[in-house]
Amino acid sequence: MKARPYPGWITRLFIFAMTALAATGMMQMPLAKRYFISEIPGLSWTADFFIVHKLHYIFAILLLFVVALVVVHWLRDWRKQLALSTLGRTRVIILGGLIISGCLRVFRNLPNVTLNPDIVVTIEWVHLALTMVMGGVALAALIRKQSAYARKP
Repeated sequence: MKARPYPGWITRLFIFAMTALAATGMMQMPLAKRYFISEIPGLSWTADFFIVHKLHYIFAILLLFVVALVVVHWLRDWRKQLALSTLGRTRVIILGGLIISGCLRVFRNLPNVTLNPDIVVTIEWVHLALTMVMGGVALAALIRKQSAYARKP
């Protein structure tokens, strides 16, 4: 893989946050219990929805931190030196949709918030679909050896 034109720790932190979010997101749909992952010594916590849900929120905060950091750097310095790749632009749009749908999920989980069940299901499916699309596009970028979001023009 080519060296990215931005710091590697940002890439590693982003990949960690996205991987952790994917794992905790799947564990919220009781996959850990269904597929006996929670039976593995030391992983019984994966079957506890509330622990996994809180971890998902913590990793979402980490992702928002990384995204905010990149946006600030992009606006201050990087946009003069870098250009988004085609797959990078696609993933930025998908990531924006994931963040918006995730915020909507947080909103609907607040006390005293009642939404129409059709809206709730739509939010859930959009979030899940965007997650799967993001995974597919990221995999395509890896296969094409174009996983960097930005490149030097």
